[in-house]
Amino acid sequence: MSPLCECCGERINQLNQQVSVMRKEIKNLRQMLDSAVRAHRKHMGSIQSAVAKFGHCEPDKAQTPPPPPSPASSQAALEKGNIQTAPIGYISSCFSVKNATPRQPTICGPSRAELRIQQSVFNNPEHALLGLEHYSHVWIIFVFHKNGHLNYKAKVKPPRLNGQRVGVYSTRSPHRPNALGLTLAKLNKIVGDTIYLSDIDMISGTPVLDIKPYIPEYDSPHTRMAMAYDTDTDQPDATSVSLNETTAILNLQKDSETDALSDLKSERTDDDDFGSLLSRDVSEVDIPVKDSSGASTQISHHTHLQDVLQDVKAYVTQGDLCQVNCESTDHVADSPKTEPAESTADRPCYGEEAYSTIAGWIREPPVGSLEVRFTHQAEWELEQFLPSHLSGPCERDRPRFKFLRGPEEASAAIRGVLSADPRSVYRRTRCRDRLFFFTLDTADITCWFGRGFAEVLQVRPVEQHIASV
Repeated sequence: MSPLCECCGERINQLNQQVSVMRKEIKNLRQMLDSAVRAHRKHMGSIQSAVAKFGHCEPDKAQTPPPPPSPASSQAALEKGNIQTAPIGYISSCFSVKNATPRQPTICGPSRAELRIQQSVFNNPEHALLGLEHYSHVWIIFVFHKNGHLNYKAKVKPPRLNGQRVGVYSTRSPHRPNALGLTLAKLNKIVGDTIYLSDIDMISGTPVLDIKPYIPEYDSPHTRMAMAYDTDTDQPDATSVSLNETTAILNLQKDSETDALSDLKSERTDDDDFGSLLSRDVSEVDIPVKDSSGASTQISHHTHLQDVLQDVKAYVTQGDLCQVNCESTDHVADSPKTEPAESTADRPCYGEEAYSTIAGWIREPPVGSLEVRFTHQAEWELEQFLPSHLSGPCERDRPRFKFLRGPEEASAAIRGVLSADPRSVYRRTRCRDRLFFFTLDTADITCWFGRGFAEVLQVRPVEQHIASV
Protein backbone atom coordinates (compact mmCIF):
# COMPACT_ATOMS: atom_id res chain seq x y z
CA MET A 1 0.00 0.00 0.00
CA SER A 2 1.54 3.30 -1.07
CA PRO A 3 2.03 6.03 1.53
CA LEU A 4 -0.38 8.93 1.55
CA CYS A 5 0.66 12.26 0.18
CA GLU A 6 0.70 15.40 2.28
CA CYS A 7 -2.51 16.80 0.84
CA CYS A 8 -4.40 13.59 1.56
CA GLY A 9 -3.09 13.51 5.13
CA GLU A 10 -4.24 17.07 5.74
CA ARG A 11 -7.65 16.22 4.30
CA ILE A 12 -8.01 13.26 6.65
CA ASN A 13 -7.03 15.39 9.65
CA GLN A 14 -9.65 17.95 8.70
CA LEU A 15 -12.29 15.24 8.39
CA ASN A 16 -11.35 13.84 11.82
CA GLN A 17 -11.65 17.29 13.35
CA GLN A 18 -15.06 17.77 11.76
CA VAL A 19 -16.23 14.38 13.06
CA SER A 20 -15.04 15.31 16.56
CA VAL A 21 -16.89 18.61 16.40
CA MET A 22 -20.03 16.88 15.16
CA ARG A 23 -19.89 14.39 18.04
CA LYS A 24 -19.60 17.21 20.55
CA GLU A 25 -22.53 18.99 18.94
CA ILE A 26 -24.65 15.83 19.08
CA LYS A 27 -23.74 15.38 22.73
CA ASN A 28 -24.72 18.98 23.50
CA LEU A 29 -28.01 18.54 21.64
CA ARG A 30 -28.81 15.41 23.65
CA GLN A 31 -28.11 17.26 26.90
CA MET A 32 -30.31 20.15 25.80
CA LEU A 33 -33.08 17.72 24.88
CA ASP A 34 -32.88 15.99 28.27
CA SER A 35 -32.98 19.34 30.03
CA ALA A 36 -35.99 20.42 27.98
CA VAL A 37 -37.82 17.17 28.78
CA ARG A 38 -37.13 17.55 32.50
CA ALA A 39 -38.26 21.19 32.46
CA HIS A 40 -41.39 20.23 30.54
CA ARG A 41 -42.25 17.51 33.06
CA LYS A 42 -41.65 19.90 35.92
CA HIS A 43 -43.85 22.59 34.40
CA MET A 44 -46.62 20.11 33.61
CA GLY A 45 -46.52 18.78 37.15
CA SER A 46 -46.76 22.27 38.63
CA ILE A 47 -49.65 23.13 36.30
CA GLN A 48 -51.53 19.95 37.20
CA SER A 49 -51.03 20.52 40.92
CA ALA A 50 -52.14 24.15 40.61
CA VAL A 51 -55.25 23.21 38.63
CA ALA A 52 -56.10 20.43 41.06
CA LYS A 53 -55.58 22.80 43.97
CA PHE A 54 -58.05 25.36 42.66
CA GLY A 55 -60.65 22.67 41.99
CA HIS A 56 -60.78 22.84 38.20
CA CYS A 57 -60.17 19.10 37.96
CA GLU A 58 -60.32 16.20 40.33
CA PRO A 59 -57.25 13.91 40.55
CA ASP A 60 -59.40 10.81 40.95
CA LYS A 61 -61.16 11.49 37.63
CA ALA A 62 -58.29 12.99 35.65
CA GLN A 63 -56.93 9.63 34.63
CA THR A 64 -59.16 6.91 33.29
CA PRO A 65 -57.95 3.35 33.76
CA PRO A 66 -56.68 1.62 30.62
CA PRO A 67 -58.72 -1.22 29.16
CA PRO A 68 -58.03 -4.52 30.90
CA PRO A 69 -55.66 -6.79 29.00
CA SER A 70 -56.52 -10.35 28.15
CA PRO A 71 -56.12 -12.92 30.95
CA ALA A 72 -53.52 -14.89 29.01
CA SER A 73 -51.24 -11.91 28.43
CA SER A 74 -51.69 -10.72 32.02
CA GLN A 75 -50.71 -14.13 33.38
CA ALA A 76 -47.64 -14.30 31.14
CA ALA A 77 -46.56 -10.80 32.15
CA LEU A 78 -47.12 -11.59 35.83
CA GLU A 79 -44.97 -14.70 35.64
CA LYS A 80 -42.15 -12.57 34.23
CA GLY A 81 -42.54 -9.94 36.93
CA ASN A 82 -44.11 -7.33 34.65
CA ILE A 83 -47.27 -5.86 36.13
CA GLN A 84 -49.45 -2.94 35.12
CA THR A 85 -50.26 -0.82 38.16
CA ALA A 86 -53.14 1.57 38.69
CA PRO A 87 -53.23 3.99 41.66
CA ILE A 88 -55.96 3.26 44.17
CA GLY A 89 -55.92 6.91 45.28
CA TYR A 90 -53.90 10.08 45.63
CA ILE A 91 -52.50 11.60 48.81
CA SER A 92 -53.66 15.03 49.96
CA SER A 93 -51.21 16.13 52.66
CA CYS A 94 -49.84 19.17 54.44
CA PHE A 95 -46.72 19.03 52.23
CA SER A 96 -47.47 20.52 48.82
CA VAL A 97 -43.93 20.60 47.39
CA LYS A 98 -40.97 18.28 47.52
CA ASN A 99 -38.70 20.79 49.22
CA ALA A 100 -38.37 20.12 53.01
CA THR A 101 -40.76 17.16 52.93
CA PRO A 102 -39.58 14.76 55.70
CA ARG A 103 -37.43 11.90 54.49
CA GLN A 104 -38.94 9.56 57.12
CA PRO A 105 -42.39 9.59 58.78
CA THR A 106 -40.98 9.82 62.33
CA ILE A 107 -39.28 13.17 61.65
CA CYS A 108 -42.51 15.18 61.70
CA GLY A 109 -45.11 13.56 63.94
CA PRO A 110 -47.87 16.19 63.55
CA SER A 111 -47.87 15.81 59.75
CA ARG A 112 -51.29 14.80 58.44
CA ALA A 113 -52.76 13.56 55.19
CA GLU A 114 -55.91 12.16 53.62
CA LEU A 115 -56.25 9.29 51.18
CA ARG A 116 -59.46 8.78 49.23
CA ILE A 117 -59.98 5.46 47.44
CA GLN A 118 -60.94 5.98 43.81
CA GLN A 119 -64.28 4.73 42.63
CA SER A 120 -62.68 3.52 39.41
CA VAL A 121 -60.94 0.79 41.42
CA PHE A 122 -63.99 -0.36 43.42
CA ASN A 123 -67.64 0.41 42.82
CA ASN A 124 -68.02 0.74 46.60
CA PRO A 125 -64.64 2.00 47.89
CA GLU A 126 -65.81 2.03 51.51
CA HIS A 127 -66.28 -1.74 51.37
CA ALA A 128 -62.54 -2.20 50.71
CA LEU A 129 -61.77 -0.36 53.98
CA LEU A 130 -64.09 -2.45 56.13
CA GLY A 131 -62.17 -3.80 59.13
CA LEU A 132 -59.15 -1.53 58.67
CA GLU A 133 -60.33 0.64 61.57
CA HIS A 134 -59.15 -2.06 63.99
CA TYR A 135 -55.49 -1.24 63.23
CA SER A 136 -53.50 1.70 64.54
CA HIS A 137 -50.88 1.84 61.75
CA VAL A 138 -50.83 0.94 58.06
CA TRP A 139 -48.17 0.42 55.41
CA ILE A 140 -48.53 2.73 52.42
CA ILE A 141 -46.93 1.66 49.12
CA PHE A 142 -46.64 4.64 46.78
CA VAL A 143 -44.77 6.04 43.76
CA PHE A 144 -42.05 8.70 43.88
CA HIS A 145 -43.78 10.75 41.20
CA LYS A 146 -41.64 13.89 41.73
CA ASN A 147 -38.27 12.37 40.93
CA GLY A 148 -38.01 14.62 37.86
CA HIS A 149 -35.82 12.35 35.77
CA LEU A 150 -35.89 8.57 35.98
CA ASN A 151 -32.14 7.93 36.05
CA TYR A 152 -30.66 5.98 38.94
CA LYS A 153 -27.22 4.86 40.06
CA ALA A 154 -25.85 1.88 41.97
CA LYS A 155 -24.31 4.21 44.59
CA VAL A 156 -26.04 7.22 46.12
CA LYS A 157 -25.20 9.97 48.60
CA PRO A 158 -27.73 10.00 51.47
CA PRO A 159 -28.08 13.45 53.05
CA ARG A 160 -27.41 12.02 56.52
CA LEU A 161 -24.02 10.71 55.35
CA ASN A 162 -23.06 14.21 54.19
CA GLY A 163 -21.66 13.17 50.82
CA GLN A 164 -20.44 9.61 51.45
CA ARG A 165 -21.48 6.99 48.89
CA VAL A 166 -23.26 3.74 49.72
CA GLY A 167 -25.27 1.23 47.72
CA VAL A 168 -28.76 2.32 46.75
CA TYR A 169 -30.31 -0.79 48.29
CA SER A 170 -28.80 0.05 51.68
CA THR A 171 -30.72 3.34 51.69
CA ARG A 172 -34.26 4.59 51.19
CA SER A 173 -33.36 6.89 48.33
CA PRO A 174 -36.27 7.71 45.99
CA HIS A 175 -34.02 7.31 42.93
CA ARG A 176 -34.29 3.56 42.38
CA PRO A 177 -34.79 1.22 39.42
CA ASN A 178 -38.45 1.00 40.42
CA ALA A 179 -39.54 4.31 41.99
CA LEU A 180 -41.58 2.68 44.77
CA GLY A 181 -41.85 4.08 48.28
CA LEU A 182 -42.92 2.48 51.56
CA THR A 183 -43.99 4.33 54.68
CA LEU A 184 -45.56 3.37 58.00
CA ALA A 185 -48.36 5.85 58.75
CA LYS A 186 -50.60 6.22 61.75
CA LEU A 187 -54.27 5.58 61.07
CA ASN A 188 -56.41 8.20 62.81
CA LYS A 189 -59.87 7.45 61.43
CA ILE A 190 -61.84 6.26 58.41
CA VAL A 191 -64.84 8.18 57.10
CA GLY A 192 -66.56 6.52 54.18
CA ASP A 193 -63.99 6.02 51.44
CA THR A 194 -61.39 8.40 52.97
CA ILE A 195 -58.53 7.46 55.30
CA TYR A 196 -57.13 10.10 57.66
CA LEU A 197 -53.42 9.59 58.38
CA SER A 198 -50.65 11.19 60.42
CA ASP A 199 -46.88 10.71 60.79
CA ILE A 200 -46.45 10.76 57.01
CA ASP A 201 -43.64 11.71 54.61
CA MET A 202 -45.59 12.04 51.34
CA ILE A 203 -46.46 15.16 49.37
CA SER A 204 -49.82 16.03 47.87
CA GLY A 205 -50.62 14.20 44.67
CA THR A 206 -48.60 11.08 45.55
CA PRO A 207 -50.09 8.03 43.77
CA VAL A 208 -50.79 5.21 46.22
CA LEU A 209 -50.60 1.65 44.94
CA ASP A 210 -51.57 -0.39 47.98
CA ILE A 211 -52.45 -0.32 51.69
CA LYS A 212 -51.53 -3.07 54.13
CA PRO A 213 -52.22 -3.22 57.89
CA TYR A 214 -49.26 -3.14 60.24
CA ILE A 215 -49.18 -6.26 62.44
CA PRO A 216 -46.38 -6.27 65.06
CA GLU A 217 -46.46 -10.07 65.37
CA TYR A 218 -45.39 -10.31 61.73
CA ASP A 219 -43.59 -7.03 61.03
CA SER A 220 -41.62 -6.34 64.24
CA PRO A 221 -38.56 -8.55 64.95
CA HIS A 222 -38.74 -7.78 68.68
CA THR A 223 -42.33 -8.97 68.87
CA ARG A 224 -41.34 -12.13 67.01
CA MET A 225 -38.59 -12.66 69.56
CA ALA A 226 -41.04 -12.43 72.47
CA MET A 227 -43.48 -14.81 70.78
CA ALA A 228 -40.72 -17.35 70.06
CA TYR A 229 -39.61 -17.23 73.70
CA ASP A 230 -43.15 -17.75 74.96
CA THR A 231 -43.60 -20.73 72.62
CA ASP A 232 -40.40 -22.39 73.82
CA THR A 233 -41.37 -22.06 77.49
CA ASP A 234 -44.82 -23.66 77.13
CA GLN A 235 -45.49 -26.51 79.53
CA PRO A 236 -46.33 -30.11 78.41
CA ASP A 237 -49.90 -31.23 78.19
CA ALA A 238 -51.13 -32.41 81.56
CA THR A 239 -53.51 -34.98 80.10
CA SER A 240 -50.63 -36.98 78.57
CA VAL A 241 -49.52 -38.38 81.96
CA SER A 242 -51.30 -41.31 83.53
CA LEU A 243 -52.31 -41.69 87.17
CA ASN A 244 -49.37 -44.02 87.95
CA GLU A 245 -46.88 -41.51 86.52
CA THR A 246 -48.58 -38.79 88.53
CA THR A 247 -48.20 -40.79 91.72
CA ALA A 248 -44.50 -41.44 91.01
CA ILE A 249 -43.87 -37.76 90.29
CA LEU A 250 -45.73 -36.83 93.46
CA ASN A 251 -43.67 -39.16 95.62
CA LEU A 252 -40.36 -38.03 94.17
CA GLN A 253 -41.30 -34.39 94.35
CA LYS A 254 -42.66 -34.78 97.86
CA ASP A 255 -39.36 -36.24 99.12
CA SER A 256 -37.23 -33.62 97.41
CA GLU A 257 -39.42 -30.75 98.52
CA THR A 258 -39.43 -32.02 102.09
CA ASP A 259 -35.61 -31.94 102.14
CA ALA A 260 -35.53 -28.55 100.49
CA LEU A 261 -38.02 -27.10 102.95
CA SER A 262 -36.05 -28.42 105.90
CA ASP A 263 -32.96 -26.58 104.58
CA LEU A 264 -34.82 -23.42 103.82
CA LYS A 265 -36.57 -23.01 107.18
CA SER A 266 -33.45 -21.57 108.76
CA GLU A 267 -33.13 -18.88 106.07
CA ARG A 268 -36.73 -17.97 105.13
CA THR A 269 -39.39 -16.36 107.29
CA ASP A 270 -42.40 -17.45 105.34
CA ASP A 271 -41.61 -21.22 105.24
CA ASP A 272 -44.58 -22.12 107.42
CA ASP A 273 -47.10 -20.74 104.92
CA PHE A 274 -45.32 -22.40 101.99
CA GLY A 275 -45.10 -25.75 103.81
CA SER A 276 -48.75 -25.68 104.75
CA LEU A 277 -49.68 -24.83 101.18
CA LEU A 278 -47.58 -27.68 99.84
CA SER A 279 -48.91 -30.21 102.33
CA ARG A 280 -52.47 -29.13 101.64
CA ASP A 281 -51.95 -29.53 97.88
CA VAL A 282 -50.31 -32.93 98.31
CA SER A 283 -53.05 -34.20 100.53
CA GLU A 284 -55.64 -33.18 97.99
CA VAL A 285 -53.85 -35.21 95.32
CA ASP A 286 -53.76 -38.31 97.54
CA ILE A 287 -57.58 -38.40 97.82
CA PRO A 288 -58.78 -41.70 96.28
CA VAL A 289 -61.17 -41.65 93.32
CA LYS A 290 -64.52 -43.30 94.12
CA ASP A 291 -67.02 -41.81 91.71
CA SER A 292 -67.76 -42.84 88.16
CA SER A 293 -65.90 -39.93 86.53
CA GLY A 294 -62.48 -41.28 87.35
CA ALA A 295 -60.65 -40.09 84.23
CA SER A 296 -61.63 -36.46 84.60
CA THR A 297 -60.74 -36.54 88.31
CA GLN A 298 -57.28 -37.83 87.53
CA ILE A 299 -56.67 -35.09 84.99
CA SER A 300 -57.74 -32.35 87.39
CA HIS A 301 -55.50 -33.78 90.14
CA HIS A 302 -52.55 -33.86 87.78
CA THR A 303 -53.28 -30.33 86.62
CA HIS A 304 -53.31 -29.19 90.23
CA LEU A 305 -50.09 -31.10 90.79
CA GLN A 306 -48.42 -29.22 87.92
CA ASP A 307 -49.35 -25.93 89.60
CA VAL A 308 -47.80 -27.13 92.85
CA LEU A 309 -44.61 -28.15 91.08
CA GLN A 310 -44.46 -24.73 89.40
CA ASP A 311 -44.77 -23.00 92.80
CA VAL A 312 -42.01 -25.18 94.23
CA LYS A 313 -39.78 -24.45 91.24
CA ALA A 314 -40.26 -20.70 91.54
CA TYR A 315 -39.66 -20.75 95.31
CA VAL A 316 -36.52 -22.87 95.12
CA THR A 317 -35.14 -20.79 92.24
CA GLN A 318 -35.67 -17.62 94.24
CA GLY A 319 -33.59 -19.06 97.10
CA ASP A 320 -30.74 -20.13 94.78
CA LEU A 321 -31.37 -23.80 95.56
CA CYS A 322 -32.23 -25.09 92.10
CA GLN A 323 -29.96 -28.15 92.49
CA VAL A 324 -31.83 -29.80 95.35
CA ASN A 325 -32.15 -33.57 94.72
CA CYS A 326 -31.42 -33.32 90.98
CA GLU A 327 -30.60 -37.06 90.84
CA SER A 328 -34.11 -38.04 91.91
CA THR A 329 -35.74 -36.02 89.10
CA ASP A 330 -33.43 -36.78 86.15
CA HIS A 331 -35.53 -39.72 84.95
CA VAL A 332 -38.80 -37.80 84.94
CA ALA A 333 -39.26 -36.71 81.30
CA ASP A 334 -42.31 -34.52 81.81
CA SER A 335 -41.06 -32.60 84.85
CA PRO A 336 -41.04 -28.81 84.25
CA LYS A 337 -37.70 -28.49 86.08
CA THR A 338 -35.66 -30.18 83.35
CA GLU A 339 -37.20 -28.38 80.36
CA PRO A 340 -35.75 -24.84 80.73
CA ALA A 341 -32.18 -26.15 80.86
CA GLU A 342 -32.62 -28.08 77.62
CA SER A 343 -34.40 -25.28 75.75
CA THR A 344 -31.93 -22.58 76.76
CA ALA A 345 -29.00 -24.75 75.77
CA ASP A 346 -30.28 -25.41 72.26
CA ARG A 347 -32.06 -22.14 71.45
CA PRO A 348 -29.77 -19.40 70.03
CA CYS A 349 -29.43 -16.04 71.71
CA TYR A 350 -32.14 -13.59 70.71
CA GLY A 351 -30.58 -10.41 72.01
CA GLU A 352 -31.39 -7.05 70.47
CA GLU A 353 -28.13 -6.77 68.55
CA ALA A 354 -28.12 -10.45 67.57
CA TYR A 355 -31.69 -10.52 66.34
CA SER A 356 -32.00 -7.29 64.34
CA THR A 357 -29.20 -4.94 63.34
CA ILE A 358 -29.03 -1.73 61.31
CA ALA A 359 -26.27 0.37 59.82
CA GLY A 360 -24.33 2.41 62.36
CA TRP A 361 -24.82 5.70 60.50
CA ILE A 362 -28.59 5.42 61.02
CA ARG A 363 -28.29 5.80 64.79
CA GLU A 364 -25.19 8.02 64.74
CA PRO A 365 -25.20 9.94 61.44
CA PRO A 366 -22.39 12.36 60.58
CA VAL A 367 -25.02 15.10 60.31
CA GLY A 368 -26.42 15.83 63.76
CA SER A 369 -29.79 17.35 64.64
CA LEU A 370 -30.14 21.11 64.66
CA GLU A 371 -31.52 23.51 67.24
CA VAL A 372 -34.59 25.31 65.89
CA ARG A 373 -35.30 28.94 66.79
CA PHE A 374 -38.13 31.34 66.00
CA THR A 375 -37.85 35.07 65.75
CA HIS A 376 -40.48 37.11 67.60
CA GLN A 377 -41.98 38.16 64.29
CA ALA A 378 -42.22 34.55 63.12
CA GLU A 379 -43.87 33.46 66.38
CA TRP A 380 -46.43 36.24 66.11
CA GLU A 381 -47.17 35.40 62.48
CA LEU A 382 -47.61 31.73 63.34
CA GLU A 383 -50.06 32.57 66.12
CA GLN A 384 -52.31 34.26 63.57
CA PHE A 385 -53.14 30.93 61.90
CA LEU A 386 -56.35 29.20 62.90
CA PRO A 387 -57.18 25.49 62.77
CA SER A 388 -59.65 24.37 60.13
CA HIS A 389 -62.40 23.41 62.60
CA LEU A 390 -62.71 26.95 64.03
CA SER A 391 -64.82 29.51 62.23
CA GLY A 392 -66.37 32.86 63.01
CA PRO A 393 -67.47 36.06 61.33
CA CYS A 394 -64.68 38.09 62.91
CA GLU A 395 -61.97 35.59 61.98
CA ARG A 396 -62.48 35.39 58.23
CA ASP A 397 -59.46 37.58 57.50
CA ARG A 398 -57.05 35.40 59.48
CA PRO A 399 -55.19 32.56 57.72
CA ARG A 400 -56.38 29.06 58.42
CA PHE A 401 -54.70 25.64 58.43
CA LYS A 402 -56.20 22.81 56.43
CA PHE A 403 -54.60 19.81 58.16
CA LEU A 404 -52.83 21.05 61.30
CA ARG A 405 -54.83 21.61 64.47
CA GLY A 406 -53.31 24.89 65.53
CA PRO A 407 -50.15 26.98 65.93
CA GLU A 408 -48.76 24.65 68.59
CA GLU A 409 -48.92 21.63 66.32
CA ALA A 410 -47.54 23.69 63.44
CA SER A 411 -44.61 24.81 65.60
CA ALA A 412 -43.86 21.19 66.50
CA ALA A 413 -44.04 20.19 62.84
CA ILE A 414 -41.68 23.00 61.79
CA ARG A 415 -39.22 22.03 64.52
CA GLY A 416 -39.33 18.39 63.42
CA VAL A 417 -38.66 19.27 59.79
CA LEU A 418 -35.80 21.70 60.45
CA SER A 419 -34.11 19.73 63.24
CA ALA A 420 -33.43 16.91 60.73
CA ASP A 421 -31.74 19.42 58.35
CA PRO A 422 -33.82 19.02 55.17
CA ARG A 423 -31.14 20.59 52.97
CA SER A 424 -29.36 18.54 50.35
CA VAL A 425 -25.61 18.02 50.44
CA TYR A 426 -25.22 20.59 47.66
CA ARG A 427 -27.10 23.25 49.66
CA ARG A 428 -25.08 22.53 52.80
CA THR A 429 -21.75 22.92 51.04
CA ARG A 430 -22.41 25.42 48.22
CA CYS A 431 -25.39 27.49 49.44
CA ARG A 432 -24.77 27.95 53.15
CA ASP A 433 -25.65 31.66 53.26
CA ARG A 434 -28.84 31.46 51.20
CA LEU A 435 -32.33 31.54 52.65
CA PHE A 436 -34.34 28.33 52.73
CA PHE A 437 -38.02 28.21 51.80
CA PHE A 438 -40.58 25.46 52.26
CA THR A 439 -44.34 25.08 52.58
CA LEU A 440 -46.19 23.40 55.43
CA ASP A 441 -49.94 23.08 55.05
CA THR A 442 -51.08 26.63 54.18
CA ALA A 443 -47.99 28.37 55.60
CA ASP A 444 -44.93 29.46 53.66
CA ILE A 445 -41.86 29.38 55.93
CA THR A 446 -38.64 31.32 55.40
CA CYS A 447 -35.57 30.37 57.45
CA TRP A 448 -31.81 30.30 57.42
CA PHE A 449 -29.20 27.90 58.77
CA GLY A 450 -26.26 28.67 60.99
CA ARG A 451 -23.67 26.52 62.71
CA GLY A 452 -25.73 23.92 64.55
CA PHE A 453 -29.07 25.74 64.39
CA ALA A 454 -31.90 26.79 62.09
CA GLU A 455 -33.87 29.99 62.63
CA VAL A 456 -37.37 30.67 61.30
CA LEU A 457 -37.56 34.23 60.04
CA GLN A 458 -41.04 34.52 58.54
CA VAL A 459 -44.32 32.59 58.37
CA ARG A 460 -46.81 33.81 55.76
CA PRO A 461 -49.96 32.36 54.22
CA VAL A 462 -49.38 30.65 50.90
CA GLU A 463 -51.95 32.82 49.07
CA GLN A 464 -50.25 36.01 50.21
CA HIS A 465 -46.85 34.76 49.00
CA ILE A 466 -48.23 33.79 45.58
CA ALA A 467 -49.97 37.17 45.20
CA SER A 468 -46.79 39.08 46.09
CA VAL A 469 -44.78 37.09 43.52
